[in-house]
Amino acid sequence: MKSLQKIAASCLIAGAMVSSAFAAPETYKVDTQGQHAFIQFKIPHLGYSMLLGEFTKFDGSFTVDTENLADSKVDITIKTESLDSNHAQRDKHIRGGDMLNVSKFPEATFKSTKVEVTGDKTAKVHGDLTLHGVTKPITLDMTQIGAGDDPWGGYRMGFEGTTTFALADFGIDYDLGPASKEVEIYVSIEGIKQ
Repeated sequence: MKSLQKIAASCLIAGAMVSSAFAAPETYKVDTQGQHAFIQFKIPHLGYSMLLGEFTKFDGSFTVDTENLADSKVDITIKTESLDSNHAQRDKHIRGGDMLNVSKFPEATFKSTKVEVTGDKTAKVHGDLTLHGVTKPITLDMTQIGAGDDPWGGYRMGFEGTTTFALADFGIDYDLGPASKEVEIYVSIEGIKQ
């Protein structure tokens, strides 16, 4: 009888070890309700200063495969009409037909295609950005800020990162001057484990 109990116990321990060795990827929902996520942009204004703004409405998720970080995924959808540069007349112009044309293209999306781990807490997240009806590959240079339990019984993980691309690559060819051909995007994303 004792030998049967030992065998059963050994099987349970082995099963637990196998389960932990093949842990399922963890999915996190971006915490936009708690306003713990930001998508901001920066572009030169006539070469004299920097114009900053953000998209205030977006959602998405990311999946972290702890056994193979390269298989992790990111999926974000942005409401382009939520663009805010702190100037109503300028926002109306950027949202209009000369630039984002948000009535025709109400959403922008980013879907990762590959995660290239570059350090203990850094990675290049390659993916397809769809903006202004055009889909092109971009790369986000990401850094993990931290991860752990929150005060409400959940578990969170957060990252920040940047990318730069030419507006013309996405069919936005309004002449903003020679110094304003590229836009820099900054993201700070905090997700809640589901």
